This record gives sequence, C-alpha cells and structure tokens, in this order.
Amino acid sequence: MEKIGIIDLGSNSARLVIVEILGDGHFMVVDQLKESLRLGKDMERDGFLKPQRIAETLKTIKMFRRLCDAYGIEKIIAVATAAVRRAKNQRSFLDEVATTCGVKLRVLSAEEEAAYVYKGVINTMDVPRGLILEIGGGSTKIVHYNRRNLLNYETLPFGSVTLTELFASDGLKPEEQAQKIEEFFTEQLKRIEWLKDVPPETQIIGVGGSFRSLCKVCKKKSKSPITTVHNYRISTDEFTEVYDMIKVLDLDKKKRIKGVSDGRADIFPSALAAIKSFLKHMQADEVTISGCGLREGIMFNYAMPSTIDKPVVDVLSYSLQTLVHYYGANLKHAEHVVSLSVQLFKQLRVLHKFPRQYLKMLKVVAMLHDTGLSVRYYGSEKHTAYIIRNSAIYGISLREIVMASLIASVYKNDDFALSDLVKYKAFIGEEDVDVIRKLGIILRIAESLDRSMAGLVTGVTCDVLGDSVILKTEVDGDASLEIKDALFASQDFRRIFKKNLEIL
Repeated sequence: MEKIGIIDLGSNSARLVIVEILGDGHFMVVDQLKESLRLGKDMERDGFLKPQRIAETLKTIKMFRRLCDAYGIEKIIAVATAAVRRAKNQRSFLDEVATTCGVKLRVLSAEEEAAYVYKGVINTMDVPRGLILEIGGGSTKIVHYNRRNLLNYETLPFGSVTLTELFASDGLKPEEQAQKIEEFFTEQLKRIEWLKDVPPETQIIGVGGSFRSLCKVCKKKSKSPITTVHNYRISTDEFTEVYDMIKVLDLDKKKRIKGVSDGRADIFPSALAAIKSFLKHMQADEVTISGCGLREGIMFNYAMPSTIDKPVVDVLSYSLQTLVHYYGANLKHAEHVVSLSVQLFKQLRVLHKFPRQYLKMLKVVAMLHDTGLSVRYYGSEKHTAYIIRNSAIYGISLREIVMASLIASVYKNDDFALSDLVKYKAFIGEEDVDVIRKLGIILRIAESLDRSMAGLVTGVTCDVLGDSVILKTEVDGDASLEIKDALFASQDFRRIFKKNLEIL
C-alpha cells in the first residue's frame, strides 16, 4: 500500500506527516514529526533567513528524510510558506535543502496557501458558509467561502512569531503588549474591504497550531472527556476568560499551562490577541476549531485529484468510508446495515418521534459497527465505541459523536452505564438515554437482518397494531437466519418501545 510524506515548513515550526493511501480517494495519517524551528525569527530586520535557523532546519529535514526512508517512502511533497516566501536568500536556501537533504521544497504563493487551507477545511467540515482564520508563525490567512465556493481571501504579512517580535518591549507589561497587538490587528482588518460584506451568520473557523492549543486549554479547563479537536466550538465568553487569564502571565508561567507546548508558549499570547481582535471585529459569538488545514488540503488533492476542482460532496459519508477501509470492515455489509437502519428509523417514527437529524448519529454507528472487530471479537462493541470517539469523523458535531459512541456500546445488550451519563454530561442529559436505547435497538435489528452479510433482506415495512409492531421483510432468498437472529431482540424491544415485536 502506498505511503507518502508531506513536509510543511512554516515560520514557526516544521512538520512531517506520513500518509497511507488507502485507495478510492481515501487516506489516513499514520505517523508524524514536529520541530519548533522559528525559521522566520529575526527576519524583520533585513529579510534574510539566519544561518543558525537554516542549520537547524537542514538538520530537521534530514531527520524527516530518514523517517521517510524507514517507511520506504519514495514520494515526498515538501512545501514552504511565509518565511521562505519572503526571504531574500530564498534561492540559496532551497538549493542547500535540495543538495544537503535530497528534498525539493516548493514555495507556496499566498494564493496557493490560502487555497490549500480552504480545501483542508471544506473537505472535512459540513459548514456551507464560513470565514476561516489561520494564524501562522509569519503570516495570517483569512478565507471567506459560501455554498462551498471560495469567494475572497487575504494574507497578512505577520503571524504569531512576527507579532511577538514586533511588539516585544521590556517597558511594557504582558497585558499592555497584548492590547497593542489587538489595536494593530484591528487596524489591519479595517483595511480589508470585503470583510464588511461578510454576512453576520457566517461561521468563524479557526485553523492552525494556535487554535489547536487554545482548544486544548479549553478542554483541560472544562475537563472534557473528548480528545477530538476538530469541530470543537468555543464561545466568545469562554475564549475571553482564557485570554484574560493568559495575557497577564510571564513566560515561565505560560510554559506551565496545560495544553500549550514550550515551543509555542512565548508566541501564544500574540496569537490570542489577534483572535480576540478578529472575533470582536466580526462581532462573533463563537469560533469552531478545525483540526485540518494546509496539510490536509495537500492530502486530498493527492489522494483524490477531483478535489482540486470540486470539494467532497458528502463529508460524513466520505470519512466513514475511510474508516471502514482502514479497519478492514466489510463495506458492502456496513452500507446495507445503514440502509436497513434508516428504513427502520423512518418506519418506527410514529413510536420514537425523533427528528430527522438523529439519523446522522445512527448512520455513524451503523457504518462503523464492525470496526471494533479489528481489536477483538469479544466486547467488540466497546472497541467500536472507542474508535468512534477517537477517530477523524467529519461533518458531525462532538455531541453526535458522543451519542453515536454510546449507541455502539449498548446496542448489543442495552447495557447503558449511568457513569457514562456523568462522564459525558457536557454533551448528553438524562433525556438522551432514551434516544440511545431506542436507536441502539434499531441498529441491533438492522444488523441482525443482514446476519449472513449477503443482503438477503432488501427492505422492511412496519405496521403498529395495538400493542404490537409487525415487521415485514422483503427478501431475496432464504432469510431464516436473519429473521431468527433479529427476533432475539424482541424482549429488549418490548421493554424499550413498550410494544411486542413480530417479524414476518
């Protein structure tokens, strides 16, 4: 199976990601390395990359190359952004990297960088209208799109590293420096004419290391049990509370903040000041964090060339299919269980009365219900629940991910642990237990109706008559195994839906 390496050389850090190409346009990150290089540090004085920074960069890229060689990787896509793009000694630096490391770096234009960031977001988030803010080390990207079409972008020639250097002063307190950065950043935003026309309901999306660090701090503060960063929402009030706490700290105290790496602690307040300015300028009440950006944009363009011109149509289905491929589950069976689950959901709506949006979480767990088998058959439903909570599932909220994982953990035996209600109280309430159990029993019946994984039960209809539900199956062959297996759920069905279940 093909693996490629992607090297992203930024102004603050360099990162290598190893990507396994699964086929049919799907891929999975299987390894990564990151180094805080500060390649763009001290460039403001004369516009040259400094010898010490260059030496550290060469050493890092050699290390990246060794890991790629260990994986047997022949294809390396290496890109450089703001610092190298502005460097007066760009040509000699690129030649030295090629000669010394055997890696050919491509310097992205501001337009190419913005396009890759946009593609990383649009192919992994179900947000039809968004305003993306990415604060890098040496530049800031702002991208506006609507109906999944890129409309406008702006690249500002400063980021968290350059802002920190620009406003470094021994005579100012940390909070005074932050205030000056806010004022400066606001003035730059006022010069972007098209920002004035962005509709107020447009969702703000934060991309990059500073936003990921912010998310980790918020998660630590709220003691969130979910590790996922992608699609995590932070209210403006929550952000302000974190910002006000951090902007007054000295460097030693910043380094002790859980969720912020030592390599980002000194520049993190500058990024937060810029975010504060942006949220205030746009009068936003929240920001949604994207764990995907430039590198993912490159991955999509390589693994699925069609995304160069047109984004993924169904983000959720695409990410679910990727996981089915990766864990070696039976895709045809998974899709058939999804189909039967959806039919049962619609046929039983008169009983459960759940809105259509609940189909999303049912689709997730139906598609991934067998992935836990890759760990162990016994208790596979618990392994599936873990995979759902910790995998890259796109186009769905964190609450829906939590709900799907809990459905996965109970659907075979209706064993809902009240401790889960406490653990995930930020996402679910007591009223959700009924939802989890009812969707769980629907999935259990759907899975049983494809017990032989041969697609023999092609459709279902349900009649609710008095105290009974008559489930009629449309079959293509001998489905006695499927019907018998589904009837094992009748006792739990009676307890959960208060109706007897008959299957014909």
